[in-house]
Amino acid sequence: MIEVKTSTLTDKDAEFNRGVFATEDIKKGQLFHIAPVIPYPNVEHILIEETVLSDYVYEYGKNHSAVVLGYGMLFNHSFEPNAVYDIDFSTHTFKYYAYKDINAGEEILINYNGDVDDKEPLWFMKDEKDTTKTETK
Repeated sequence: MIEVKTSTLTDKDAEFNRGVFATEDIKKGQLFHIAPVIPYPNVEHILIEETVLSDYVYEYGKNHSAVVLGYGMLFNHSFEPNAVYDIDFSTHTFKYYAYKDINAGEEILINYNGDVDDKEPLWFMKDEKDTTKTETK
């Protein structure tokens, strides 16, 4: 139903320019991926910040963050996503649903802010603005 391929949304010169794509049509509301997570306390996040994983982990409740397994860490961002996710704390999984119909071959995108309507700048865009770097996409 989904696969990892080269994304045209990321920097072409980037080492990891991947995204998740539909291999078949996915209907609005359809559950298409369940990703298990490895949660860890936020106090340990300072250690993760020293690694490449810092750009891939999710907030996981009030006091934890999580490494999301499966395809979970490979979905790219859009402020107009075609997919959403729900966190299921009882099973320690992220469940990904089609927010709108997704056609076979289309890249699956989520809003990194966690809410499809949240247009706030992303954390790494805020950092870039704070250090006077130019935003790149």
